[in-house]
Amino acid sequence: MNTVSRPAYTIDPDDFARAESARPAEDRRRGRAAGLNKSGRFEALSRESFDDGWASQDDLPPFKTEVQEERARTIITRNESPDLSFDRSINPYRGCEHGCIYCFARPTHAYMGLSPGLDFETRLFAKPNAAALLERELSKPGYIPRVIAIGTNTDPYQPLERGYGLMREILDVLNKCSHPVAIVTKSALVTRDIDILSQMAERNLIKVALSVTTLDKKLCRAMEPRASAPHKRLKAIRALSDAGIPTSVMMSPIIPALTDSEIESLLGAAADHGAREASFILLRLPLEVSELFRDWLLRERPDRYRHVMSLIRSMRGGKDYDARWGERMRGRGPYAEQIAKRFSLAAKRLGLNLRRRKLNVEDFVPPQKGGVQLDLF
Repeated sequence: MNTVSRPAYTIDPDDFARAESARPAEDRRRGRAAGLNKSGRFEALSRESFDDGWASQDDLPPFKTEVQEERARTIITRNESPDLSFDRSINPYRGCEHGCIYCFARPTHAYMGLSPGLDFETRLFAKPNAAALLERELSKPGYIPRVIAIGTNTDPYQPLERGYGLMREILDVLNKCSHPVAIVTKSALVTRDIDILSQMAERNLIKVALSVTTLDKKLCRAMEPRASAPHKRLKAIRALSDAGIPTSVMMSPIIPALTDSEIESLLGAAADHGAREASFILLRLPLEVSELFRDWLLRERPDRYRHVMSLIRSMRGGKDYDARWGERMRGRGPYAEQIAKRFSLAAKRLGLNLRRRKLNVEDFVPPQKGGVQLDLF
């Protein structure tokens, strides 16, 4: 195997051979969604592997999940985006082993000097001091409680959570100080914490959204290789709902000509399993995600490539992505309007979104332990 520095290229069906030569061998990336692992955009040189004709890539080991512990200095992230319903969030992990090919968080790995491709799925970071930091930040004088969102960037219940348990520690802090939280996940592991979540639900402090993109197991395995299977996510909705925990379904993202045909059936299945609210986000392809997604389409659904990309561009002003406020989540144009209308009609017919629950922010009590720690500095 050799490495070469070259500018980024645009993947197109007519340039498939070149894309193929840049991919790590299939055995090395088995069980992963990304087919590329180019350097991050902030690196001085762009490097990629290619087969030099001697089959030397076959001698390289498979990509394995590596975890590095990060001693974070803060844990609550603030935002002022008009597209979001929350102004603060927590991410106990960087990178995500679920490996969803369309994940809009992939480009953030470039800030770590890593690739948004396979590195994002295999070179992960855990923040073991997350709960302690949260206690400290909630104890600050003048802190005003508002809903904290968790799972809006990388999944807090990805496989890594089974060993680290950071999400459970965070929930324990929030539960003890009666702080509201909204969780988004693609993992059935969320049911592990039903004991804490049900306590919070009794005080109207919790909402959980299961993100379900497709009911097709084969497509799910290719697109979200290490996330819970669709039927397990539906069972998680049922288990949470039966425990009295307000649960919703997110069809996030909807991919035109690939998953949009499932809008009605997917919402119906979620409603049958106890979901009471539903929402969607149109596929977003910012920065490196565009190239990674197009490469995936060429490998997994080559017959759909032109149709999918044509529809995406028809909703994004002729581009792969439109980052403008108010446009990036929903798109625009006739096809985007059709998706939104179908989703709205299906949700209404199923009795979803009849009442949007607002979480309780009135009973917050600052953690005493965190206050003591602050006094030491």
